[in-house]
Amino acid sequence: MNRAVLALEDGTVFEGQSFGAPVERTGEVVFNTAITGYQEVFTDPSYSGQIVVLTNPEIGNYGANQSDNESARPYIEGLVVREFSPLASNWRADETAQQFLTNSGVPVIAGIDTRALVRHLRSRGVMRGVLSTTCDDSIILIGRAKNSPSMAGLDLATGVSTRTPYEWIKPVEPCSPSDLEGEPAEPRFHVVAYDFGIKHNILRRLRQVGCRLTVVPAATTAEDVLALKPQGIFLSNGPGDPEPLQHQAAQIRKLIGRVPIFGICLGHQVLGLAVGGRTYKMKFGHRGANHPVLNKITGRVEITSHNHGFAVDPDSLNLSDIEITHTNLNDETLEGFRHRREPVFCVQYHPEAAPGPHDSRYLFDDFVTLMEEHAPKK
Repeated sequence: MNRAVLALEDGTVFEGQSFGAPVERTGEVVFNTAITGYQEVFTDPSYSGQIVVLTNPEIGNYGANQSDNESARPYIEGLVVREFSPLASNWRADETAQQFLTNSGVPVIAGIDTRALVRHLRSRGVMRGVLSTTCDDSIILIGRAKNSPSMAGLDLATGVSTRTPYEWIKPVEPCSPSDLEGEPAEPRFHVVAYDFGIKHNILRRLRQVGCRLTVVPAATTAEDVLALKPQGIFLSNGPGDPEPLQHQAAQIRKLIGRVPIFGICLGHQVLGLAVGGRTYKMKFGHRGANHPVLNKITGRVEITSHNHGFAVDPDSLNLSDIEITHTNLNDETLEGFRHRREPVFCVQYHPEAAPGPHDSRYLFDDFVTLMEEHAPKK
């Protein structure tokens, strides 16, 4: 078994076994607490620029398959696990997780104490790191980690966005005969979706509730969006710091009040900038499938899927225009808001899940209701 090394910028080093591609990658080292759904994590573009630590002790046991991809390829820079299964025990598997990541050029380090690593990141905060299967000189690797780009101030959304507009037509696909998803609704509303790193399951969910989808690049102007005659606008998830996305925030500002707008994750943050708010970098962020969020409108607690390292500062919002709708019960960070007069709402977490629970799926229906209420009268 080949050796692999994970070196952090503060000088902490972990040594383990290499299971993935024989390469070296740098990135921000973060952790995800989901129990299942590792393939969706691998292929989520929001993880671009990040080395991901999975806290579940065994990863890879159910393999990988094309249906569970959230994009065309894995976007994680590297993977850190306690145990990595070389076998796939699942009837849906097309290949092992090891084959999937190796073929995609992603390095994997296994056999380390992920509990100790996560405790370190929780106390010190997420930090830059290097995962190498080609170099075992700790001093060199620590230096490379220190010299790698910081996530703060980094525009990664533009890099992962589509280069040209395209149509999306696929609804949600049942994963087994017992999955009672139901037939998709007839497409009634044309929705233009800004791609900041959009997940496939967001597009599937929008199509499932009756949206005809045109996906556009992150830098698309408001004028070009309106020329497509949308009945709704969606702002997607994505990687990196929202602060550099000033052009995108300016375009969204022009669209507020024109047609209904729904944002998720980075889309929520860009919308926060568009209404005059500020964002900040969190100490270690939220990444997992089990975060409790309070819906302040209904008073209900939703268990939700998260993947973000930045947040909107609620004190920066004008509360005469903006109503806070959701807050995180772990740390009271802002999880959702809506405009008091315009058809605009957003959430920080992921109602489409993949992976995660479906407590917040109603938000896609809320978007359709909003478009119904603001459709031109015949």
